[in-house]
Amino acid sequence: MTKPTALLALSALTVALLQTGCSGEKPLTYQANIKPILDANCTECHVPGGTGFEKTGLLLDSYDGLMKGTQFGPIVIPGSSVSSTLYRLVSGKADPSIRMPHGKGPLPDADISTIAAWIDQGAKN
Repeated sequence: MTKPTALLALSALTVALLQTGCSGEKPLTYQANIKPILDANCTECHVPGGTGFEKTGLLLDSYDGLMKGTQFGPIVIPGSSVSSTLYRLVSGKADPSIRMPHGKGPLPDADISTIAAWIDQGAKN
């Protein structure tokens, strides 16, 4: 193999590893990691008949409901937690008067980090 060919192959391998995530970060899923957090903290209000649903149209009782978002638009932007309203609301990065869960204490930092990591990993079901 010539030197330029070897360099090209090594570069392609490096790019492939970076794209697949060689960070050792455990893949997160909605069912295993996010649904339990939402069930414990959010679905009380964000189900049919709940105040959160009545005000925003956001259903948090399923992956499809979460990914559909609110009457104002999506709240999860797969691959970008900082662009996702869900993350901004639970992390306190939005207006404090609309921090979620509304009327309760903030989520534990571990739960907020899990939500951010799940979104950044692509928000898979």
